[in-house]
Order: sequence, then C-alpha cells, then structure tokens
Amino acid sequence: MTRLSRRTIAASIAGVLMPGVLMLSACGSQDRESDTDALRIVGPFEVHSLVPAASSAVFNRLHIIETLVGTDMDGDIVEGLATAWSSSEDQSEWTFELPTGVTFHDGTPLTSEAVANALTWAAQEAGSPLATADIKHIEPLDSAIRIELEQPLPTLPAILTHYSTAVLAPAAYGDNGEVLNVIGTGAYQASHIELPASIRTTKFDDWRGAEPQIERVEFQTVSRAESRALMAASGQVDVIFHLEPSGRQRVESANNVRLVSSLQPRTLYMKVNGEHPVLGDKRVRQAISKGIDRASIADAVLRERELGATQLFPPSLVAWHNDDLAPLDHDPEGAIDLLADAGWTQGANGLMQRDGQPLTVTLMTYPDRPELPALAAAIQDQLRQIGVQVRVDVTNSSEIPVGHEDGTLELGLLARHLALVSDPLVTVADTFGPEGADWGP
Repeated sequence: MTRLSRRTIAASIAGVLMPGVLMLSACGSQDRESDTDALRIVGPFEVHSLVPAASSAVFNRLHIIETLVGTDMDGDIVEGLATAWSSSEDQSEWTFELPTGVTFHDGTPLTSEAVANALTWAAQEAGSPLATADIKHIEPLDSAIRIELEQPLPTLPAILTHYSTAVLAPAAYGDNGEVLNVIGTGAYQASHIELPASIRTTKFDDWRGAEPQIERVEFQTVSRAESRALMAASGQVDVIFHLEPSGRQRVESANNVRLVSSLQPRTLYMKVNGEHPVLGDKRVRQAISKGIDRASIADAVLRERELGATQLFPPSLVAWHNDDLAPLDHDPEGAIDLLADAGWTQGANGLMQRDGQPLTVTLMTYPDRPELPALAAAIQDQLRQIGVQVRVDVTNSSEIPVGHEDGTLELGLLARHLALVSDPLVTVADTFGPEGADWGP
C-alpha cells in the first residue's frame, strides 16, 4: 500500500487542483450554550442520512461505528473488528475472524450473523464500493464470516476499510434494510442525532479497547467557511476542520489557537460531458485544459503554488503517480488555435462564436469543499481570456451525478479523495468503468 506523504502535492485529470485539508484546534473560555464538559467539534460535513454509505464517514470519525478492516497512519491495512483474514488461492473466497465478547451499544453481542446482516445491507447501497464486489454469498460461521465472490477480488480487504461497510447492530435496521438508528461497537455511542447538523456522543463503557479520556463529544455542521474561521478565532469551539486560505490569517493571529495542516491524496478535477454538442469535440476539451493556469490558481486561491495539479494522482501515491508523464500545460495561444481549428472565431467582445452562437458552457460545483466555488470563479476568469464564457452554478453535490445520469451536466468541478479505500485500484476501477461513473468520465 502507498505510504501517504505530508509533502505539498497535487494532481488532476483535466486541469485542476488538490488542496490541503486544514484542521484547527482551539482552546477558548467563552460561555457555551451546550455541554461545557464536552469536546466540541465543527466541520463543513452535513449528515443527510443515518446510512453509513451516505454519512460522509462522520459516524466513523466520531468512533461510533467500525469496519471489519482498518488502516493505520501509513495507509497500511490493519485490524478493525476482524482480528484476522485469509482467502482461497484464487481470492474468490475470503474468511474474516471475529473477536469474542464484543457488544453493540444496545447491549446485544457482536455475532457472525449480525456482521453478515450488516454487510448484506451495505452491499446493496449504491454509494458503497462493496456494491461492485460481485458478492455471491455472505455466510456466518461460528466465530467468523465467509464472503464468496463471483470472481477473484484481491482488493476485498481494502474495500472493507471504506466507511460504508461499517457494522451496525441488527436493531439498527428496519424490515427493508433502512437504517433507523446508529448502533455500533465503537468507543462512543450516539446520545443525540439531529440531521443534518448535530451529533452528540458519550463514551461507551463496554468498549473493548483503552478507555477514552474524553467523556462526551459534540459535532456541529457549519457550512460557511468564514463562520468556522470566526468560531476558531474567538474560541467558541475546541476543534474545527477545513478553513479556506483566506480565513487562515484571522485564525493564525488569534491567541491560544494551534493550526495544523495535513495534506491528503485528494484531487480536484473537472468532469466533462463528452457527448455534449460542443464539449464532444476533443479540440474544445483540450483548449479548455490549456486555458487553465493551475499553478496561478493554486497560488491565488489556495495560497500554495505547488498545489497546481499535473496529473490525476499526487506524488504521495507513489505506486500510481507517473513521473514520466508530461505535466498539463497552460498555453492560451494554443487553446485559441485549437478552438479556431474546431470552427470557432473570436468576436468583437472577445468571446468565441460559431454560426452566430457564443461558446458558453455551465460549470457546476458545490460548497461542501469551501475552495471549490472560489476555484470555479478563477477558472471562469481564465477561460474568458480564451473566449470561453463559463456560467458557474454552485449547488448541491448530488446534482453532479444527477446531471451525469440525465445528460444535462456540461462541466463539473469536484473533489475526490483517492484513498478512502486504502487501495486506489478500487477507486480507479469505479471511476473509469465501462459505463462511466458519477464522479468519473
């Protein structure tokens, strides 16, 4: 497995950027409306569902639920709920050993039947990589489960590190597999959940590991980046995730605040509709790529020039990054030549037109990653310089796969973490599948 690096790096498909994930820890003395003894955490992540596959890993990050397999800080696969695993010679059958004496938060025991039940429901969730694993049968054994596959799958343990495969208690599910409550085996149990913005937890007394030193944790969603920066600087909360570069100066100048930056193997890239009447022309797509100055955008928006992307995989994923691949170049004159070759001419207002129609496309993005709208505005400005008029539509992230499905999406600017599953091959297979993908071509 690739060793994750702390270096400042970035990557791209068609010309975008990868930001670092900024994390802040603050100690303040202001009065709080909620439990003053709880660790208060704020982040941009909205939780729209109790289903693990649709929860953005928040329940996993709060240590409420667990997966069979985990990863360490180097990205290597380690034990989760499973204590060991093995496969048949052709890797089409896998066995995962389970611990004894583990209980769910509702007091029921962790059994092989409960694990098989949870994974069976997870395999039916479209947002889970387990749904693409071609599972034939999940069989509970005495103290293990056996997963039989239609074909060999060496990456199954890596897939089981994904947050969507977390194991919930049987009582968490309704008759049709809908998740009615989040009942896990983690160090903390949920005491209050108010979708999409508030989760409170207390430590689980029967947790099998070392006793947590923090009694209670509160998580709150704050979508506006400037609000998070203000909360950090004023000491209203203890930990804040994700700050825009523009908010860092306010936070860095505050007293009793520690700013920690941790870069992730995440890439920002543009998804392009290859069947669009205009974008279906390869020359237009190449012109758009050449019209984007990635390093300048990284410098102006992300405040780190080195984050300008050169290819899909960052150097931190050493087994996947190709050092011999020529970097994506910024060539406005070459872009204009490509558009001219495709039949577009520059009008008096500087915009490209053909048959009396301007070259206008819509770029859709979302505010969940606070840097995306700012990057979209920068891309809009740069493409205007080669005669391409870009309309920016900031909306819900779910609109991008909807637009993919019905063919209305033109351009989509999105962020994708390339190691949510510890083996990037799983993400690659999904992204570049024969039918395309919601977050791929």
